[in-house]
Amino acid sequence: MTDVLRRGRASLAFSFFAQGVAFALLVTRIPAIQNRYGVSDALLPAFLAAVPVLAGVGSVATGHLVKRIPPSRVLRWSQPVVLLALLGVGAGERMAELAVSLAAFGLAVGALDASMNMLGVSLQRSYGRSIMLSFHAVYSLGGILGASLAWAGAHWHLALWVSYLPVALVLLPAALVGSRWYVDADADGVVEDAVKAEGTGVAFKALLPLCLVMCFAYIGDSTVSNWSAKYLQDVLGSSEQLATVPYNVYMVTTLVGRALGDFGVRRFGAVAVVRGGAVLAAVGFAVVAVAPGAWVGMLGFTLLGLGLCVLVPQTFAAAGRLFPGASDAAVARLNVFNYVGFLVGSPLVGALGDTWSYRGAMLVPMVLVLVTLVYARSFAAQPDRYGGGHERPRTADVGRGSNGL
Repeated sequence: MTDVLRRGRASLAFSFFAQGVAFALLVTRIPAIQNRYGVSDALLPAFLAAVPVLAGVGSVATGHLVKRIPPSRVLRWSQPVVLLALLGVGAGERMAELAVSLAAFGLAVGALDASMNMLGVSLQRSYGRSIMLSFHAVYSLGGILGASLAWAGAHWHLALWVSYLPVALVLLPAALVGSRWYVDADADGVVEDAVKAEGTGVAFKALLPLCLVMCFAYIGDSTVSNWSAKYLQDVLGSSEQLATVPYNVYMVTTLVGRALGDFGVRRFGAVAVVRGGAVLAAVGFAVVAVAPGAWVGMLGFTLLGLGLCVLVPQTFAAAGRLFPGASDAAVARLNVFNYVGFLVGSPLVGALGDTWSYRGAMLVPMVLVLVTLVYARSFAAQPDRYGGGHERPRTADVGRGSNGL
């Protein structure tokens, strides 16, 4: 059983890594994609908004699919679609081809994100201790690698398909091979409970605080990813080269925070870690808002990475604990608010920056992150507290590997 869990954990971690690489390669090459297809500045926001909207559709659809098939099967086939859609974005020539590729990417990403986190939640339940942050740490590592590959492609003026093809050739077969060892929880009673939970309507009311935390966390994350470079250069007067540093620093600190976060949860509990992360992220936004210069601003973005990085993984984990009999349905619903936050965050900060000031705009995600403190009790362990001296015995049914389905 232990070997099954270990293989399942390693194969799932690779899926998180591959997704991090693919997503970073897409979002960091948006200017090159725009130039390749001749997408106007007026039309570009529609293309960009379509991806998270369709991802939300894919996440909702996955919530219904897993009533009939295990999440491992959804993950097994959605990950290749993501990689092939990425390659399609790089290899197409007409705008219609770009639209089809981005639509496929968005739908598959929604299914992929939902099914990955479903398996992560069920694995954590089988382990009986916090491991969810480690999966998201590997995702951050993949994002750093993907961004680095994107930089290399831009630096050497490589065609998009030349940058994307080797990644697809390496990651796609590796992901398919690794999918043999995905581990599903025993779904016999879970699906029935999930259907009951949906029928009562109680599940979403209980899930709503976590949905808000997820949304606020991604508003903060999208603020950093979309506005850190512009803020450092236009507001804090940095050079163009220095303005590229904050996001890289943010990604690295996100990786570090997530790599260490599971130990914090085991030692202090999820509530304390979430509260600490929210306060640290709010301090980071405050430092950015009042920074007199670029280096102080980078300190703020560093604090942001360390604070925000724990919120999303712990939100998924909390959903699994709140609804042990319907965790797949809870994760699918919760995952939609990932994309809601992503859609809201960047336009919100941009509109406030244009009409008010970018310093003032940074205070809005700061306040939203602090609202997380109001909902921190939703992260409390239910029957099974994770942490030193509080781990429950590993009596959960491991289920079956997906290669046996």
